[in-house]
Order: sequence, then C-alpha cells, then structure tokens
Amino acid sequence: MPDLDEALRTCADAGFSGTVCVRRGGQDLLHAGYGLASRRWLVPVSTATRFDAASIGKVFTAVAVLQLVDAGRLALDERIGRFVDLSGTVIDPDITVRQLLLHRSGIADFDEENPANPSEARPSVWLTVPCQAINSTRDFLPLFGSLPPNFAPGTDFRYSNAGYVVLGLVIEGVTGREYREVVTTDVLQRCGLASSGFFDRREDRPDVAEGWEPLTDDPAGGWTQNLYEYPPVGAPDGGIHLTAGDLATFLRLLRTGEVLSPASTTAMLTPFDVYRRREDCTLEYGYALEFVRDAGGVVRSTYKDGASPGAGGIGRWYPDIDVDVAILGNAESMFEPVVDVVHDWLRAQFPEIGPSGF
Repeated sequence: MPDLDEALRTCADAGFSGTVCVRRGGQDLLHAGYGLASRRWLVPVSTATRFDAASIGKVFTAVAVLQLVDAGRLALDERIGRFVDLSGTVIDPDITVRQLLLHRSGIADFDEENPANPSEARPSVWLTVPCQAINSTRDFLPLFGSLPPNFAPGTDFRYSNAGYVVLGLVIEGVTGREYREVVTTDVLQRCGLASSGFFDRREDRPDVAEGWEPLTDDPAGGWTQNLYEYPPVGAPDGGIHLTAGDLATFLRLLRTGEVLSPASTTAMLTPFDVYRRREDCTLEYGYALEFVRDAGGVVRSTYKDGASPGAGGIGRWYPDIDVDVAILGNAESMFEPVVDVVHDWLRAQFPEIGPSGF
C-alpha cells in the first residue's frame, strides 16, 4: 500500500524508527521497517527487528495468569497471600488475582501512572535506584512494598505497574518457575512466536533494537540511549521483546480463541472499567487490554499500548473489519503520530471503525 508506506516514511523522516504490520484476515496489507535499530552503528530496522514492547508485555502476563486459571491451578478470586510471601510489606494479602488484573488492587506504584490525572506521576524511581540491580521479579518488591496503598482493594481503579509485578510473583508461586520462563514456554512458544522473548539490553543480541530518545524536542539535536532508565530485562509489568509480525499474530490468536479457553477469551475481551470519557468515545480497561467504545456504545477497537524511554508501540485490532495492527518502535516520543497515521488510513477506507481513542 504505497500511500500508507509513503506516510510512514514521512514519520521516519521526523524521527520514527520501528516496524509496522497491518493485517486483514491474516494477510499483510503492509509489513515494513523504518529508520534505525541502532543509531550508534546505523543498523536499519527490518521486519525481523525485535523491540522492547514496554507495557504491551502486561497482556502476556494476563494471558499467563488465565492459562493457570484454565488449567485449574488458580482462581481469579483467590487471595494473593496464598501464593506470595508479603512479609515485611504493607500489601494486603487479601487482594485477589482479579483485582490485580483489573488495576483495582490499590497497591501503590513504584512508577506512578494515573490515566485520569497524569500530573500525579512521581519522579522515576530509577533516579535513585540502580536499575541494573533489579533482575528477578522479587527484586521489585522493596520498591513499592512499604508504600501506603492508594485505596482499599476493589474500591477504585488506578493503573498499576506494581500490581502486574505482583501478578508475576503469583505466577511464580503457583508454578514454581521463573516468570520469564513461564511466558516464554507457555505463551510465546505455544503461539509459535519463535522470534520474540526477553533479551538483556546489555548484551549483543542480533536483531534487537537499541532504545533511544531525542535530547531535545528536535530530533536533529541528537539522541541518548536508555540504558539507565529501567531494568535491563523485561518483567511482568512490561519489557518483553517482540517483532511486529509476532505481535500481530498473537493478537489474532488471542481474539480468535486459540490461546485461552472460551471463558477466559471472553474475559480478556470484556471491558470492565471506564477510565476516560470523551465527546466521541469512551475508553475502558479490562484484563490488561483497553477498549474504545464509540458514542453509540459499540466497541470499535481493542488495544494495548506501551511507552517507556526508548520504547513505544501498540497492538490493536478492529473487529468490524478483521484488521490487526502492530506498531513497535525504539523511541517513546515518536510512535504516537504513527498510530494516528495508520488509524486515519484505515478509517478513510472503513469509516465504521470510528474514533482512534488513542
């Protein structure tokens, strides 16, 4: 599709580096790479490039949890204290797995994010804690375990990275296996996503993009790498490395019921909490996923985005037109215009998909 490709090349000229995959009915409409996977060594992006997917990784955590539910090893309303040693913390052991999935646990975050009020965000914990010292899932617990909760469990909604870290600890407690091994074996390999995984950003892995951010508002002013912005290997709250093709494949497998049981698939595709109302649409959260409901009350798209210094992307599907979109890049500040370009291109052909909501 030359017109979409041309628009994306304009985004690349403005600083975007990444891969975009647009599929309809499982067939590629566009699958291409733009810009540089390494700005230091001038390595170009290709469709084989693996990107840090930031918070898109929460979807894989949620799927791993629901696989345990499907296997009868875990129940959504079980107390987390049964599986996780919370001694020395103020975290309520009566919080349920479901409350963690839905961001309704009240657990205070180590990197506070509140979609309803972004001004409430605290300074990054990585300004004072050496990120390279955080390697295991449990290494995260001291970062938030002593912080007072935001609210009583189940009484409110607040996006929580820490809550998904605790879900990772639940997975480890149930399986006796390390979180990354569970997701790699039980989710990625089961779905045939052989190219994706958890890669240490300090290592020389082929086809793994480096993360960069512009030093100023103008990308022409130079770039800096993200080595000290957060831990070097992905965790339950985010940081899995994906190709855009693998992400698009995963979205289709998930929504067509090939990853989870029918009951768990329905749960994954069900919105639970409204977190923002706009004139043209309503935005809602479910189990890691987000939903765009148009002014008429119809869910027009489902997605999960992710953004961290040196990483930004989105996995999204449009049920009305059977289209999956995967956009992954190696700069937090550069991927949002690409989301708009792809949505606008699709909407020009399929007006029924409604507003972006992003």
